[in-house]
Amino acid sequence: MAFQGKKLINNPDDVVTEFIEGLVETYPGLQYLDGFPEVKVVIRADASGATYDKVAVISGGGSGHEPAHAGFVGEGMLTASICGDVFASPSVDSILAGIRAVTGPMGCLLIVMNYTGDRLNFGLAAEQARSEGYKIETVIVGDDCALPPLLGIAGRRGLAGTIFVNKIAGAAAAAGLSLADVAAEAKRASQMVGTMGVALSVCTLPGQVTSDRLGPGKMELGLGIHGEPGAAVADLQSVDVVVSHVLKQILSSETNYVPITRGNRVVLMINGLGATPVMELMIAAGKTVPKLQLEFGLAVERVYTGSFMTSLDMAGFSISIMKADQTLLQRLDAPTKAPHWPVGSAGNRPPAKIPVPLPPSRSTKSEESLSRPLQLSEQGRILEAAIEAAVNAVIVMRDSLNDWDSKVGDGDCGSTMYSGATAILDDMKKYYPLNDAAETVNEIGSSVRRVMGGTSGVLYNIFSKAAYARLKANSDSTVTAKQWAEAFEAAIDAVSKYGGASAGYRTLLDALIPALSVLKERLTAGDDSSTAFVLSSEAALAGAESTKDMQAQAGRSSYVSAAILATVPDPGAMAAAAWYRAAALAVKAKYEKASS
Repeated sequence: MAFQGKKLINNPDDVVTEFIEGLVETYPGLQYLDGFPEVKVVIRADASGATYDKVAVISGGGSGHEPAHAGFVGEGMLTASICGDVFASPSVDSILAGIRAVTGPMGCLLIVMNYTGDRLNFGLAAEQARSEGYKIETVIVGDDCALPPLLGIAGRRGLAGTIFVNKIAGAAAAAGLSLADVAAEAKRASQMVGTMGVALSVCTLPGQVTSDRLGPGKMELGLGIHGEPGAAVADLQSVDVVVSHVLKQILSSETNYVPITRGNRVVLMINGLGATPVMELMIAAGKTVPKLQLEFGLAVERVYTGSFMTSLDMAGFSISIMKADQTLLQRLDAPTKAPHWPVGSAGNRPPAKIPVPLPPSRSTKSEESLSRPLQLSEQGRILEAAIEAAVNAVIVMRDSLNDWDSKVGDGDCGSTMYSGATAILDDMKKYYPLNDAAETVNEIGSSVRRVMGGTSGVLYNIFSKAAYARLKANSDSTVTAKQWAEAFEAAIDAVSKYGGASAGYRTLLDALIPALSVLKERLTAGDDSSTAFVLSSEAALAGAESTKDMQAQAGRSSYVSAAILATVPDPGAMAAAAWYRAAALAVKAKYEKASS
């Protein structure tokens, strides 16, 4: 069912003139001729026909394709753009006004997209300008590769490849070439480029209803940029399939749209049609380049991705491929002040991807220091037992944690903690240097960072790294209970600092802060270390249970009502209490076994 299109406009009849007014306010290097509404021409502010000493390069056509063509007016590209009404060829009077405004003794090149109205109106204007004494040349661009090559007098439509022709002609003119030479370069460029587009929606003209021609789940191949039907309608496909189809069409040896063969150098344009997110355009670019390189054997010298020639609010993109040589590349790389020509990279392209740098704990240490010691010290055995008990306690609690979290969060606390716990178990068997407590804690952080997602993963990584930094500051190889307590305190402080929570916020800190308080108290009172840790773990468990009575002030639970929160404890606090208590009991059991 058709419906009225939504547009941020005033009077639909004024969209082009109001667009031009906004354009020149945005870019001071542009002006427009005071002939609204009949004459709609954007010109370079520094180019006056009476004194202009270079070849003037003019293009244009129907509006609705912005930034084409007015956005490409500027030194080094177009001298003027002639703007028709939306999807309508500009009038002969508009074209003549543009020619007269910017054409000096060197003459003027008209770059015309291959549509009947444009050819006729630009052609008549060219003849009139010649009769007035202007030197005029015309190049017609028809880069469409979606339609059969032989179409009688109509020929192939002009599409986004025209932008390449504009840039090459503009750079040649800026270099001081004659009209004949500028026209020759433009004509040669127009013969080297092919374009094909794919649409996911039909555009809506200002003040008109939105067409439902495509319907859901369909896309149009070989679209026309004026909303006309494409060459074919097909089921929506992945971008890989779409790109492959388009490239085969453009580079077909049977139709011979463009003279491109294996081993050639090419430039590529991925052009958005108006409503396509940058993300999707970049995905298309990322899939197109390797296909051109590997499947077609082409050297991709430049890639231009963005919206260059749109179709109002149409969703979709077009691909343009142009055969390149050194002269053409120099023209594309030449500087321009045209506001919408992208800043391209010239010269050799660095590799698209490089290896991920490894953290110092993996990249700068010897293989021996990154492997499990063949012989564990007493401290190493105790640390191994504590880690193993802690992670197993978390693994056992997975379903309970998920159940609690489904009521107060997003339901994945147990699964997230399980991922971290199993990774720590696996990694400990391979390369945890258990005889070195500080480095082992650091490796726990690395394991967590690799597999644990969400807030929990980040917080536990911060916890581990802060504890590591404090332990690393100690020069002794054996870590005392007091030093463990200091590292524990540093870790809690870091989590509170970066996470923004503190006691009473209904988080894992409500288990860990009471544990730290009791641990410091019992060690100061002279309790043996294992007893102090067990007593502090009881405080951790009590603190976690007390979260039922707290109103959450951090995380997703802060959006949950107090009535629901009162039914379950905070899953993060319960997980923290569980691993802390399991580790404390394992340490006590090791000490008791050693003394018996």
